[in-house]
Amino acid sequence: MKLKQRVVLLAILLVIFIFTKVFLIDNLDTSAANREDQRAFHRMMTGLRIELAPKLDHTLQSPWEIAAQWVVPREVYPEETPELGAIMHAMATKKIIKADVGYKGTQLKALLILEGGQKVVFKPKRYSRDYVVEGEPYAGYDRHNAEVAAFHLDRILGFRRAPLVVGRYVNLRTEIKPVATEQLLSTFLTVGNNTCFYGKCYYCRETEPACADGDTMEGSVTLWLPDVWPLQKHRHPWGRTYREGKLARWEYDESYCDAVKKTSPYDSGPRLLDIIDTAVFDYLIGNADRHHYESFQDDEGASMLILLDNAKSIRVSTWNRLNYLKNGVLKSALKSAMAHDPISPVLSDPHLDAVEQRLLSVLATVKQCTDQFGMDSVLVEDRMPLSHL
Repeated sequence: MKLKQRVVLLAILLVIFIFTKVFLIDNLDTSAANREDQRAFHRMMTGLRIELAPKLDHTLQSPWEIAAQWVVPREVYPEETPELGAIMHAMATKKIIKADVGYKGTQLKALLILEGGQKVVFKPKRYSRDYVVEGEPYAGYDRHNAEVAAFHLDRILGFRRAPLVVGRYVNLRTEIKPVATEQLLSTFLTVGNNTCFYGKCYYCRETEPACADGDTMEGSVTLWLPDVWPLQKHRHPWGRTYREGKLARWEYDESYCDAVKKTSPYDSGPRLLDIIDTAVFDYLIGNADRHHYESFQDDEGASMLILLDNAKSIRVSTWNRLNYLKNGVLKSALKSAMAHDPISPVLSDPHLDAVEQRLLSVLATVKQCTDQFGMDSVLVEDRMPLSHL
């Protein structure tokens, strides 16, 4: 073989070797990432069921101190949470030492301070479990049980961005009224034999109070985030206009997503992928009203989008987790996670079935996108720097 032919052959072999090596490394990395996603999923499923118990045997810290220490820029609680049952037990049982009207918002809530100084937000029961709200997706009152279910869905999806929520029964006459502020107390009334209140909020009306069953009211309590983590509100880029007949830009402008991707804080960092995770989360829980979202202040887009008051690419880890949850796994996981909540059963079977159907819709939509644009264009590996979005 002539020298020139040998050089050409060696060059070809070298190119093949380099491409093979790169391909194998890429696949090894992908396989390793997928294996880690599988391990994380199995860890989540193993620790899903929470026993609400008062004991914290291994520490002298209060449950409130432990929960406060959990909060970091990218998660509200860690993956491993052996103290979670004790914290939720405290949320559901600790003595209420003060009650006030809720913070600003559109829906009825009360701000409670529990023994030890911990703030929680109480949302009262408005509907029976099997009641179906007709009309627009954002119609009707907030459902207290949806807050509980959304927290556990956040755990199941592995997001860890929703504040802790648990169901609780309170006696309005003996637990709330004696420690209520004048502002809250002035909104109490009696309807038949039931104690009711209507609070202070944008849509709160004396004609539409929340009523207990006698004096006992079912509701949810959401743990207040530590004051050292102040929140900043942002307009959601895919929010609706709230004007009848007026479309938002994303509803008619095909170039809108490209414009969003060039705008801070979506042009770098994880915020855009957080938005998409949240779109999946909101669709699963039936929330069509996230017109704003919160993050920690002065984070320059680095902290998570916080799932309070519960797109174009999707994280590989989110896609993997959604696929692990199909074929009835999501419904089973939710039932297991919520089995020991004080207001269990939290969701009726028709609501659980609806979540399952929405999951299938999400998977089908992403599959349609990957078929049209390719996996590499749709699925983003979130274990790498995200400045390329």
